[in-house]
Amino acid sequence: MNIIVVGCGNVGKKIVEMLCHEKQHNITVVDTRSAAINALVNQFDVMGVVGNGASVDTLTDAGIKDADILITVTASDEINLLTCLIARKSGNCQTIARVRNPEYGKEIHLFKEDLGLAMVINPERAAAAVIARNLRFPAAISIDTFAKGRVEILKFRIPEDSELDNMKVADIVGKLDCDVLVCGVERESGTYIPHGDFTLLGGDYISVLVPLKTESKFFKKAGIKLGKVKNTIIVGGGETAVYLAQLLNESGIDVKILERDEKRCGVLCEILPKATIINADGTDNRQLLEEGIENTSSFVSLTNIDEENILLSMFARTVTDGKLITKINRIAYDDVINKLDLGTTICPKNITAENIVQFVRSMGNSMGSSNIETMHRILNGKAEALEFRINENSPIANKPLYSLNISKNTLVACIHRNGKILIPRGSDMMMPDDTVVIVTTATGVNDITDILD
Repeated sequence: MNIIVVGCGNVGKKIVEMLCHEKQHNITVVDTRSAAINALVNQFDVMGVVGNGASVDTLTDAGIKDADILITVTASDEINLLTCLIARKSGNCQTIARVRNPEYGKEIHLFKEDLGLAMVINPERAAAAVIARNLRFPAAISIDTFAKGRVEILKFRIPEDSELDNMKVADIVGKLDCDVLVCGVERESGTYIPHGDFTLLGGDYISVLVPLKTESKFFKKAGIKLGKVKNTIIVGGGETAVYLAQLLNESGIDVKILERDEKRCGVLCEILPKATIINADGTDNRQLLEEGIENTSSFVSLTNIDEENILLSMFARTVTDGKLITKINRIAYDDVINKLDLGTTICPKNITAENIVQFVRSMGNSMGSSNIETMHRILNGKAEALEFRINENSPIANKPLYSLNISKNTLVACIHRNGKILIPRGSDMMMPDDTVVIVTTATGVNDITDILD
């Protein structure tokens, strides 16, 4: 597809990186900063245009008349929306816009069609939804949902005293009486998509696909403490904190927000009547102790400074056993951050980019033998979990899995059929209208047939 990306900040760069990784798109990047354009052109196989994306001349130079999709992720909501309008009038492409202002979010449905908006994404709202999901199961480091919420891939660390320690993957279902599937294992020696004879060890980070109804039973049988989040302390009162507090209050979780700006505290009190708002410096450890961090069941650091968030979580780790969630903005230091004991790390820019790329992929394969319903990057970005809907014309439908020549390091992890979840075995088949979860380290998997050698 011909894709134009307007805005070459961290989100734009991540989108370009992910799309270029698939090696099947013609990508043009647009930004007013020539240095930002040159950096992307030199790093990736893309074309660059220096200029304002909300200009007819700039979009014409970028090839708007032949574009299939325009993605606009500049720092300005107004420029993003205006760019989509101009693209709609100048070409015949679908448009995707990042819109952060909550006020625009309330009104945008009124003119979504006029702007040709196929997708609108709010990074703060998306990040809050991910955080709330992770607080539901404190033992999990990350949780990704599929099959309309009926099944999840949970990542967690195997405790040394767990039943899973020194257990073969093939023995899990029988010994724990739980129908689950280990999708990936991370340890110091590498990252694996394991076969049945692979032996799990205490200290491994494993990603397990679990039907929703089986989660509690699986964790208990595996000897992993579930815990339950009853309250949370949030440091930082930005928009992510607002969306998160609303979600947690709806779930019956008590929320306390520490915000140093007195005026912002007044705003928070108005829009979050069920939350406790404290006008205080949340980066002061004495203040955190006064507010009860030692007894909280979860702690979320949401300041706009990565270093503060990291130090806050490291301090919280020393005084509480509660669930920790750390927001990270700069995505260039993933490898370093992953080695720190920060609990669950959340990067709104990554979440935004992944949601947009998922939508782009779903558009690209709409005429194939399957449609992408959901996509998540797992195993620290080394693998993808994709949910496909099988179409009538799929050449692999109605065939036993054992008869298919499935690529190495690729798993058919789950089949969702008529509301029922099936962890597949060799004799099971993918049928039309099923949704199927695939876990793979391969790149460019856009259709279900791409899993075949």
